[in-house]
Amino acid sequence: MNPTSKRSTSTPEEAPENRPDTPAQTTPAVVVGPALRVDESPAQVTLSQHLRIDGADYTPGDTIHVSNDYARRLRDNGYVRRT
Repeated sequence: MNPTSKRSTSTPEEAPENRPDTPAQTTPAVVVGPALRVDESPAQVTLSQHLRIDGADYTPGDTIHVSNDYARRLRDNGYVRRT
């Protein structure tokens, strides 16, 4: 008798994340500051100055996601890096 071993791990072709019928799962961006409006997508901004929002410190160069209105206010006050 020849003992056969069973594979307990899947090959890359069998892995669930490589199957074409599996939808891509994206993690939602963490939005800081005021809440988003209904059906609003967050704006991504890169900070030019140190900023403290809701007790969290963000340093120059950090990229954060905020509501579009809050992004506009940050730009007007000079907190967002110009591209």
